[in-house]
Amino acid sequence: MTSALLTDRKNAAIARGVGMATQIYAERAENSEIWDSEGKRYIDFASGIAVVNTGHRHPRVMAAVQAQLDRFTHTCPQVLPYESYVHLAERLNDLTPGDHAKKTLFVTTGAEAVENAIKIARAATGRQAVVAFSGGFHGRTFMGMALTGKVAPYKLGFGAMPGDVFHAPFPNELHGVSVEQSLAALSRLFAADVDPARVAAIILEPVQGEGGFYAAPPAFTRALREICDTHGILLIADEIQTGFARTGKMFAMEHHGVVPDLMTMAKSLAGGFPLSAVTGRAEIMDAPAPGGLGGTYGGNPLAIAAAHAVLDVIAEEQLCDRANSLGARLKQRLEGLRDRVPEIVDIRGPGFMNAVEFNDPATGTPSPTFTNAVRMKAEGKGLILLNCGVYGNVIRFLAPITIQDSVFSEALDIMEAAMVEAHAA
Repeated sequence: MTSALLTDRKNAAIARGVGMATQIYAERAENSEIWDSEGKRYIDFASGIAVVNTGHRHPRVMAAVQAQLDRFTHTCPQVLPYESYVHLAERLNDLTPGDHAKKTLFVTTGAEAVENAIKIARAATGRQAVVAFSGGFHGRTFMGMALTGKVAPYKLGFGAMPGDVFHAPFPNELHGVSVEQSLAALSRLFAADVDPARVAAIILEPVQGEGGFYAAPPAFTRALREICDTHGILLIADEIQTGFARTGKMFAMEHHGVVPDLMTMAKSLAGGFPLSAVTGRAEIMDAPAPGGLGGTYGGNPLAIAAAHAVLDVIAEEQLCDRANSLGARLKQRLEGLRDRVPEIVDIRGPGFMNAVEFNDPATGTPSPTFTNAVRMKAEGKGLILLNCGVYGNVIRFLAPITIQDSVFSEALDIMEAAMVEAHAA
């Protein structure tokens, strides 16, 4: 069936609010490649937004899910628990930063993980207020929207957001916000808008995802840790997009030497199956009463089985090291394009969580038009790219970390051609 016909059907049947970055209708996928309904092959540099770090249909993941299918598919762990759920919690407790006692909660989506982290923080501290940062993305539920530091398209038309959520500027040297300025703004927030004694948690992405792949400077996260300790505030690291080898370490906070009190995880945790988690200090995680946390599908046994396989693959295939190697190759190739593509103003990102930002050379202002031209030219040549950023002028690169070397080289050639052609147009 043609993509055009499927698009007509989609427009007639699917709510307009479900935005779709492409009109490529996937038919099958394998590792870093996707074939659409018309049989055309694409190289996937989106990975379902960092979900299949271990590639589409990794054999270990598929085998684990198939084995679980032959046993049972659902019991609801709040009714009939199972050992694999307990074991995965033990593994995450061991893998996440910090050597203190930890406990874990499993739910289904990243937004659910964020919602539950806020619930846990409020229960543990007896406080209500939460501080987040401009440019951050934390989900599309009402609390997720309130925490998210970007209006369009996430908050448009949805009315009042939950109260007691405050925002401070995220440090971003490229856009004129230093660490010192961000911390000074946080101090002003505490002086003018919310007493820090009322703040339950500060939540941040160690590398902003939707906001543009800006990494929090280690000096900033260390200062946040000190502020939280001073005022009895919990530090929540949203590792939903950064987790599971994407940044060259299992979790991005490991680059900072800072231990959060709570951590949210999702996306690549289960290699394409819906699973998210909150892991944190045991005494904090135990603050809600029994029954206060959970969800019918949270910790689905198929997703749990997939997650065990994902953790095995990351360790056995040394994907943290591979992420660093692939990211270095990508950034080197991008650096070599600066002379021919003067729209490039920044190339960044730890490990294989990389981005390139474009400005109009004549005005020095963000250029979403050029960015979209690059994306569309790449798509026409068989490479799927995603943009991001508050101004829509950033291309983010999220290929599976398991991408084959030959396919990666092919993708880099396409990327280069797309950028050069977009500049020449």
